[in-house]
Amino acid sequence: MYNSKITGLGYYVPDNIVTNEDLTKFMETSDEWIQERTGIKERRWITEGSEDTSAVMGAKAARIAIERSGLTKDDIDFIVFATLSPDYYFPGCGVQVQEMLDMKTIGALDVRNQCSGFIYGLSVADQFIKTGMYKNVLVIGSEFHSGGLDKTTRGRGVSVIFGDGAGAVVLSRTEDNTKGILSSHLHSEGKHAEELTVLAPSIRHWVPEILEANDENDESYFPYMNGTFVFKNAVVRFSEVIMEGLQSNGLKDTDIDMFIPHQANLRISQFVQKKFRLSDDQIFNNIMKYGNTTAASIAIALTEAWEQGKIKDNDLVVLAAFGSGFTWGSVIMRW
Repeated sequence: MYNSKITGLGYYVPDNIVTNEDLTKFMETSDEWIQERTGIKERRWITEGSEDTSAVMGAKAARIAIERSGLTKDDIDFIVFATLSPDYYFPGCGVQVQEMLDMKTIGALDVRNQCSGFIYGLSVADQFIKTGMYKNVLVIGSEFHSGGLDKTTRGRGVSVIFGDGAGAVVLSRTEDNTKGILSSHLHSEGKHAEELTVLAPSIRHWVPEILEANDENDESYFPYMNGTFVFKNAVVRFSEVIMEGLQSNGLKDTDIDMFIPHQANLRISQFVQKKFRLSDDQIFNNIMKYGNTTAASIAIALTEAWEQGKIKDNDLVVLAAFGSGFTWGSVIMRW
């Protein structure tokens, strides 16, 4: 059986920086309130009239990742695109990237696992490569949150958290079983689906119902999050799935060289860091700059950590995410 390793990384975020102070101009909040609860100082939001969308940003990140891999677009065999904010209800963003990058008529799969989307996408790509079906798979996580947030005081508990951006990696075949992805571990618990959700629009609440209701106060169109409940579940599941990955490979927490968590909340990351006794040099956070970019967050953070030289050859790198669904997962890799 083959193994898979990351050969190229890239990310893209919009130029428009929205600080916590900027948010106070249209909602009751403060820089202190936001930083205390989330650790976020600023985020990137697409400006009105920009060409950027989830698919466009994903394509921009993908171009960088492909170039850095030393491959060309024609070497890519398959696309996996993770997002909760697609350009269209259907089709998915994967086929848009195939067209934007002028690729061959390769397959494109969209993953809808929200904050865990990139972990799920990596796992899918890894299996395609390990079984010999594909040699090079492009995995993208991209989100356009700002167009769907309630930017009023009513929605501040959610809206201050999320940012826009995209990250991408090229996963390639290797016959060196000591390097690359060692294992991936995925879980879900659907009974908590409505603790972090957008209820409408949906097929059971579609255009006729929306037009008939015409209710500007209907909160179902904006993200809802039971923040305390999500936090409590996140810190438990993060720890569980990290240990599951380590134990399945005969490793210990002391073997971790770099931990890159989904950038959901700095307080969650700090809790997990303390539990696993990791130093500041063993964990990478960038939520302070970008907010929570959901499926894009790990891909962006992984790319930045690599660009800054924080990941070195033969390092044990652990990725983990928890989010809506509830879904959670981890990937253990040897760099």
